[in-house]
Amino acid sequence: MNKHIKVLIVDDSAIVRKIFTEELSKEKDIEIVGTAPDPYIARDKIIRLKPDVITLDIEMPRMDGLTFLKKLMRYYPLPVIIVSSLSRTGSNLALEALCIGALEVISKPTVSYSVGDLSVQLVDKIRAVSRVNVKANRPKGLEVTSRKLAIPSHALAATTNKIIAIGASTGGTEALKSVLTAMPANAPGILVVQHMPAKFTTSFAERLDSLCSVTVKEAEDGDIVTNGKILIAPGNYHMLLKRSGARYYVQIKKGPLVNHQRPSADVLFKSVADYAGPNALGIILTGMGSDGADGMLSLKQAGARTIAQDKNSCVVFGMPKEAIKIGAVEKVVSLQNITETALKMIQ
Repeated sequence: MNKHIKVLIVDDSAIVRKIFTEELSKEKDIEIVGTAPDPYIARDKIIRLKPDVITLDIEMPRMDGLTFLKKLMRYYPLPVIIVSSLSRTGSNLALEALCIGALEVISKPTVSYSVGDLSVQLVDKIRAVSRVNVKANRPKGLEVTSRKLAIPSHALAATTNKIIAIGASTGGTEALKSVLTAMPANAPGILVVQHMPAKFTTSFAERLDSLCSVTVKEAEDGDIVTNGKILIAPGNYHMLLKRSGARYYVQIKKGPLVNHQRPSADVLFKSVADYAGPNALGIILTGMGSDGADGMLSLKQAGARTIAQDKNSCVVFGMPKEAIKIGAVEKVVSLQNITETALKMIQ
C-alpha cells in the first residue's frame, strides 16, 4: 500500500477546516496532519509536520494567501491547492495564485455547491498534485516564452472552416496561456475546456483576452465559432460544438459529470468529431485523470488531426498519457512547440 498523503489545511474559517478534515479523513490514503487558521501558524506547522500537500485559503487575516504563497514557493516549494470564494475578487486572486505556482483551484463549500461534490473533486486533486515535483516543475513553465506566429494569408481560405479544440486540467492555465498567446490574430476558431469551477472561468477568459492577439471570451449558449475567437467553456457547464448550415456555434448545457468533470473535454471533443470531423484539430494538455482520451480517439477516427503535450513539459502527465495509450494521438509535442505544430497541421 502507498504511504499516506499528508495534508495541511490552511483556512481562517473554522467551518471549512472542519468540513475538509471530516471529508478527507474518510480516505484511507490521505492523512490530515494539521490545520492552521493563518499563514504564521501554517509556516510553523509546515516545518514541523512536513506535509505533502497544502490547501490554502487566499483571503485571510494577518497575511494574505498570495503573499504567503510567494514566500512558500521561494523557500519551501510544495504542491498547493487554492481554496477560494466564488466572488470576482476571489477568482482573480486564484488565477494570480496559479501564476505564482499553485497547482489547482477549488471553490469553498457553498449552499449551491454540495460538500459531497466538493470532497470528490478535492480528493482527486490532492492525489494528483501529491505526485508533482514542484521544484522541478516551476522553472519549466517560466522558460516558455510566447512567440506570436502568423498564418500566411494564402492559407486563410483553407482555414475558414477549421476548428481547434483543446482540453486541459491540472497545470492547464499556464499551459493554455503559453499556447494561446502565441496564436495569431487570424487563427482558426478555438474551443477550450479547462477544468475549473464556475465563476473562475470568467476571470480566466478575461485575463487571456488581455494577453492574446485573438479575442477570448467565456462561451455563452449560441456563440458563433469564427476565426480569431477563442471560447472558454464556463465552469460547471459542458460545451458542445454544433453546426447550422455553414456556421459553427456552441451549445452550453448542464448534464451529468463526465469523468468527474463538468465541463468535460470528452464531451467537447466528441461533438467536434461529429460536426467538424476532418476540419478539426484536437489538443490535449497537462492534467490529471483520463478526461479527453476517448474524445481524442473519436476525433482521430473522424479524420481530425491530434496533438498531445509531452511528459517533460506537463505538470501532470495524466490526460495526455491516457490519450497516447489508446492510440488517439498523432503527434506528441513539447509545450513551447504546440502552437506552431498545430498551425502547420491544420492548414
